[in-house]
Amino acid sequence: MSRKIELLAPGGDVEAIKAAVIAGANAVYCGLDTFNARNRATNLSFEDLTGILRLAHKYDCEVFLTLNVVILEHEVPGMIKLLNKLVNSGLDGIIVQDLGVFNLVKKHFPSLDIHASTQMTTVNEGQILFLAKIGASRVNLSRELNIGEIKTMTALAHEHNVLTEVFVHGSLCIAFSGQCYSSSVSVGNSGNRGRCSQACRDEYEITEAGNRFPLNLKDNSAYFDLPQLVDAQVDSLKIEGRIKGAHYVYTVVDTWRKQVDQFVKTGKLLADDSNLHRVFNRDFTNSFLQGNLTKDMFIDNPRDHSVKHAVDNSNAISVVQVQEVREELYTQRNDLGAELADKIKYLSIAKQPLALAFTGELNEPLCLTMTIGDDDKVYTVQTESALRVATQLTIDKAALEKRFKNFAISDYTVESFDCSGLASDLSLPFKELTVLKNQAALLLNNSVEIIPHVDVAPLVSHKKATSKPTLSILIADEKDRYLCDLTDADVYFKLPESWKKDCDKHIDIFRRNPHLIPWFPAVLIGKDYDESVRLLEEVRPARIVSNNTGIAYKAFEMGIEWIAGPFLNTTNSYALLTLKEELNCAGAFISNEINRMQIKKIARPENFKMLYSIYHPILMMTSRQCFFQQTVGCKKPSIEDGCMLKCEKATTITNVKGVSFAIDKQKGGYPSIYNDEQFLNFDIVNDLADQFDEFFIDLTNIGAGSKVEQDKAQLVTHFENFLNGDNQAQQQLNNMITVSTNAQYSQGL
Repeated sequence: MSRKIELLAPGGDVEAIKAAVIAGANAVYCGLDTFNARNRATNLSFEDLTGILRLAHKYDCEVFLTLNVVILEHEVPGMIKLLNKLVNSGLDGIIVQDLGVFNLVKKHFPSLDIHASTQMTTVNEGQILFLAKIGASRVNLSRELNIGEIKTMTALAHEHNVLTEVFVHGSLCIAFSGQCYSSSVSVGNSGNRGRCSQACRDEYEITEAGNRFPLNLKDNSAYFDLPQLVDAQVDSLKIEGRIKGAHYVYTVVDTWRKQVDQFVKTGKLLADDSNLHRVFNRDFTNSFLQGNLTKDMFIDNPRDHSVKHAVDNSNAISVVQVQEVREELYTQRNDLGAELADKIKYLSIAKQPLALAFTGELNEPLCLTMTIGDDDKVYTVQTESALRVATQLTIDKAALEKRFKNFAISDYTVESFDCSGLASDLSLPFKELTVLKNQAALLLNNSVEIIPHVDVAPLVSHKKATSKPTLSILIADEKDRYLCDLTDADVYFKLPESWKKDCDKHIDIFRRNPHLIPWFPAVLIGKDYDESVRLLEEVRPARIVSNNTGIAYKAFEMGIEWIAGPFLNTTNSYALLTLKEELNCAGAFISNEINRMQIKKIARPENFKMLYSIYHPILMMTSRQCFFQQTVGCKKPSIEDGCMLKCEKATTITNVKGVSFAIDKQKGGYPSIYNDEQFLNFDIVNDLADQFDEFFIDLTNIGAGSKVEQDKAQLVTHFENFLNGDNQAQQQLNNMITVSTNAQYSQGL
């Protein structure tokens, strides 16, 4: 086979990146100390990044920078400042989650290659089309997809000049990436800001099924699935692990490098994956990739499995035998560490020494000779004009040092500044010094044209069309249709995540109830996406709410008005602008993760609605796996379509701190975990009513767990009265909704 398969390695710190490069990675991804989704990694300074770029490119290894968090409005100027630096850095791509960054890059920094992060929850073909439209050159597909789904999406991506990458090794999240709020809700550290506290690895009170770590998945390894990934035409094999050390990165990348090379050369696989078991792992599974979602994906221990694997493989029984195996494993690790240290000890990311020498005589041009110490490269540039007798300002060492003191500062250290060959009392137009400096900078930048600094003017916030905000309601059962008769509020109908193929049940609901507005979920995969599209085509509603950009893209194509739902994680003006300009979006829910001041700064696009949910169950995570297998137990060995369509189980889990969470699912929905408290935010109505067109309440019962169902008619009445200024309505609602919080609104991101 001749097609290149990229091996993409993690780099949490400089040593890990060196390890990846020397082990044979085709590309590495790493983060700066800001704007990236691995705050627990060491991360890099900008100076580190320039050295890494130089080192990696020397070994034909590309470097991608992770900017994969949602951006707050006050951070936009800082992001613009950073992008201005990155366009001239030689960087090979940026990895992005925030829709606003797509807008900034496409308009103002088009030379930057932009990759869609796994945090964008890309699971269907419509999302590929959406990402291609907003400027993505590659997409990281969700880890939950199977080979068939990956193959279908990759084929479409290639039709639109978009590459695909798939995680093939490392930690697995139990939740869909980008749709996990457990850390945000529990401890105020959002996964959408790179601060995940890994609640899925926490210990819980032992469940009915006998598990203490019921959310803990084994690690991912597709080591023996390489032929299927190649057949699916995947462009990049991505290894997870930016919080892992150099030893781990070197071992995993080296092992995968040998496997890929073996397969490319012979079409056969290496059978030995023992090195992968010698570094940190939680045992391995490839079940997402194979579409076989069994109980075997879980392991009731989040700690390192390598010792247990070595003991089991050696059939050690006695204490002495176990200790010998343990010591042998540690010896192997130490030997590998020594091998790595020896290989990378001469790899340097230090700035290159640069010597500048200025020479010139009367009636001759001013000449600059640059010598780069490490490479002994010599470049020479000169002015167009000749030096002449100075009448006022003199071109001397002080004048030259002043103008060249910060010259190429990010890549080089100016170690000498020689003007001994420059005659005295000479001058020339000082603008020629600027031209000389630019010519020299171009040569040091490998003759790549330096892109001028871009100033981006602040966005104008447009006024809303409505005088005061209205109420909207979400239901999920046709029996709640009667609420439409009690109010003028918009009533949205929540559609399922799993659909029975060619079933017209939901199409008929909207035909019977034309006033209901379809509400599409965040995750729609395969036939479920296709059936959702069929509903759009059959019903052709006047408008919809979509939490999925694939359905949003289809609505845009069909000319259907659409609102961006709360699970699109919109936190800044540029994200709103992307939705409006690229997909003609009519409005958007602002993320419930941000606080008053973070919301207040958002600028509304022209003719655009802003919405906010003031009452809803607080979703913590949604999974393609089953939460019930490890909690209450389930006789079925694996999840199947029938489980999604029929199961309505509900239970709770309680962590060792005594905090309980509801595990619940809609019929036709993915298993989900909700906070014990409901979200209830009166403050935003008092704080920012002039900023919003619509306040929203969720009356679906989903996520309520064992709580008693509320009188929905009363809730609607009290919320409407509250929005109309009734002082008693808030107290009446507090009496009805006894377990609630608005902590996310207080703490923000």
